[in-house]
Amino acid sequence: MICIGDETPFDVAAREALLDVAMGPDRKLKSSERLREGQTPADGLALVARDMADDGPARLAGTVRLWRVLAGEVPALLLGPLAVAPGRQGDGVGGALMREAIARAHAAGHGAILLVGDPEYYVRFGFSASVTAGLAMPGAYEQRRLLALELVPGALAGAAGMIAAPLAVATNGALEAGVAAGESGALRWGAALLPHAA
Repeated sequence: MICIGDETPFDVAAREALLDVAMGPDRKLKSSERLREGQTPADGLALVARDMADDGPARLAGTVRLWRVLAGEVPALLLGPLAVAPGRQGDGVGGALMREAIARAHAAGHGAILLVGDPEYYVRFGFSASVTAGLAMPGAYEQRRLLALELVPGALAGAAGMIAAPLAVATNGALEAGVAAGESGALRWGAALLPHAA
């Protein structure tokens, strides 16, 4: 039996191992990872699926997290990574995690969720590229894979520019308190300076 619930500190090692297996060794090089770096997931939006076996301890079957970002100047959430343990793929675990994440984000009053992923998979949850044409990710990505779901109709109307973490990240990886991406005009990721698109 699969049970969806909040991620706990006890899940961290299993989550990281699952992500390594499911996403491959280059997972930390993705553009989405740059937006998560130095951040914590949005409150109540770090979820795991546990396989509640009758004959032993529960095992992590899947994970998903949502992160606060700015879509240009519009507050939104960035979903990812979504991953399912190889032995549970095709069992509906990913779908259950997605539905729970979307429901929780909506209940918490968030306006929109963004992600970079396969449209063929995420369209079933209402995601599309129809409102992301004016948005860009830092680093390399495919525009057709930049998808959004408006939880509030029109939440991303007029959203344009770079998708950014809500706070700039200093070269030592610590957050620069109070430096909002929109106010700073730029985001620093390590030694690189990324311009904030208008």
